[in-house]
Amino acid sequence: MNRQIKIKNTVDKINRLPDAKLSEVEDFVDFLLSKIDDSILTEGIQKLTSDSKTFEYLKDEEDLYSVNDLKEKYK
Repeated sequence: MNRQIKIKNTVDKINRLPDAKLSEVEDFVDFLLSKIDDSILTEGIQKLTSDSKTFEYLKDEEDLYSVNDLKEKYK
């Protein structure tokens, strides 16, 4: 089933709903869109920070601590 058919079927179903249920559908659509927006924003921030050269100098720095320096190991 392609996108246009799914949209048409969904709109047909929404048109059959009583007015009282339309606000619930609208709220749910707003929720779904906000999840998409949050995901896009999160991916953008991750890409921005991974592409950033701000902390690149740390790659050349030697490690100060190792696993042997731990006093206790947690599982």
